[in-house]
Amino acid sequence: MRRLRQLAAGTPAARERIVDLLRALAIIMVVLGHWTVAAIGYDAAGRPTAHSALDELTWAYPLTWVAQVMPVFFLVGGYANAASLTARRARGGDATGWLLNRSARLLRPTSALLLVLACGALVARLAGAGAEQIRTVVWFATIPLWFLAAYLLVVPLTPVMYALHRRFGVLVPLGLAALVAAGDLGRLRGPDELAYGNYLFGWLAVHQLGFAWHDARAARKDDHDARTARKDDHDARANWVGDRRVGWPLLLGGLGVALLLTAAGPYPVSMLNVPGVRLDNAAPPSLALLALATAQFGLILLLRERAERWLHRPRPWQAVIAVNAVVLTVFLWHLTAAILLVGALDAVRVLPTPPVGSAAWLAWRVPWVLLLSVVLAALVAVFGRIEEGTSRREPPAGRPAAGWRATARTLLTAGGFAAVVVGLVVNSEAPKTAPEPLGVPVAALVAYLVGAGTLRLLRSGWGSRG
Repeated sequence: MRRLRQLAAGTPAARERIVDLLRALAIIMVVLGHWTVAAIGYDAAGRPTAHSALDELTWAYPLTWVAQVMPVFFLVGGYANAASLTARRARGGDATGWLLNRSARLLRPTSALLLVLACGALVARLAGAGAEQIRTVVWFATIPLWFLAAYLLVVPLTPVMYALHRRFGVLVPLGLAALVAAGDLGRLRGPDELAYGNYLFGWLAVHQLGFAWHDARAARKDDHDARTARKDDHDARANWVGDRRVGWPLLLGGLGVALLLTAAGPYPVSMLNVPGVRLDNAAPPSLALLALATAQFGLILLLRERAERWLHRPRPWQAVIAVNAVVLTVFLWHLTAAILLVGALDAVRVLPTPPVGSAAWLAWRVPWVLLLSVVLAALVAVFGRIEEGTSRREPPAGRPAAGWRATARTLLTAGGFAAVVVGLVVNSEAPKTAPEPLGVPVAALVAYLVGAGTLRLLRSGWGSRG
């Protein structure tokens, strides 16, 4: 608590605190959503199994418009990435150094999850568990990594995409939205391969809105400083995102387009993944999801001032700091918590398996979530320290490398990110019943570890000194 108070007291007054609040809320919503829609049962062999109950809860589809918060995470990611990249450059650093610094916060907690799961799988295999059973359990525990793979595609592109934003502004997300629409057309009429790019184009479009938000915030601060220094200055720079009045058009326009696309158009009502749906809104992101993201951005702009005033109170801000210190750990381990709880309840023969949608199933949601929260809290207490250690202090920018060393460093950084993404994607695409003794495909684990190890060496200064 003392450290939280110190961090809260040391927060710069100009910090956009709602960004941190939204990041924490988005991850909490994802965790609660996954836990709430989980349907637990037994397979033909009498082993516990789980699947999403969403396809059986059609009445809940409109609620997914509130529960779908991944766009919020990419929005605040765009803001945070623009802010940290700008600050890094102001201190004399370069984009490659910035990327290496970001990789530490993202990859250290992820590496811990993968290594623990692989070791646990090996122990289970030596104890006699089947390779297919091991893969099924690990596959479920690593579901969150599909999202991390998408984010790790977006982050290395930040320097380039931010430069495009500075030059072309809103035309960039509009162009990306057009590419998403083309991908959706491919899903409707073929070929399906046209939609693969939506995993990148869709999240990049939302990420670009975060850039616009950051620049609007910076412009407002610069204008305020200019007016303070010179009271007769009325030539404040205009920025459309900085105007609160834009919140209503974004909110109503985004909702209107989303309603049109889902009610009169070909898109499903659910904004979360529903198994078997051809034109899914979430995997990959669809045009309807981008419309919802626009509405969410408008709502954020409308609520921003109230939220900022509230977050300047000590207790709310300390709570936000506490969650953000371990927010990735919470996300990565929340399905592992479910596996551990299901296994424990099954071991003592008290695992409830009521029919999905029944009164008993609905009543079980509250104790289920509470029990899972206890298990996850224990996991965070153990593994959260890894994430906390990466966020306590950003290393100094230092002097950027020059000449061939700079080129080699940049290429190795790009290669490291690429290897990590390939590893995560290969794991996500591998069948959940594949006979994998380590739970994770060996090729995927090797690619990930090579990429993460390369980035770790580069952060330590490897190859940058003569």
